[in-house]
Amino acid sequence: MREALAVAKKEMARADHLLYVSLKYTRTVDVFKNIIERYINSYDQCMLSLLKKAHEQKKVASIPDRPLEMAALVKTVYKDYPAVFEAMEEYLLLRKINKAEYTKAREFRRHVTMTAMVDGEMMDLTIDRMHEMYDKLKNFIQVVEELLNL
Repeated sequence: MREALAVAKKEMARADHLLYVSLKYTRTVDVFKNIIERYINSYDQCMLSLLKKAHEQKKVASIPDRPLEMAALVKTVYKDYPAVFEAMEEYLLLRKINKAEYTKAREFRRHVTMTAMVDGEMMDLTIDRMHEMYDKLKNFIQVVEELLNL
């Protein structure tokens, strides 16, 4: 439980560095892709922490191996917590963005944009949107810490 949360925090720290340092000097969509992967890894570890806690409390029989199954299980076990539900929706969106076909625009500029086709809709990711995602992840990690009573 604690180990997975520590790994999640390390992944978030790596994403933080990519967001605030690497993206400052290298404004490319490739940095966006790396940031998204770090976000996904951090969410994975948070889900694992929550499911380990639920397993200890005998709320779940076993912890699934697949990320989508883990997200669905977290949604059902922690259905009384809207912040967890919203975080799982954000996580699923990040996974779709990561696997989607995308185009690059305005690279090496302040308004670098990654345009991905997600669920039949064009979605523009900018530096500002990456910061919003970071804030959501940071809030989710705080919620996980509270739920784990650490």
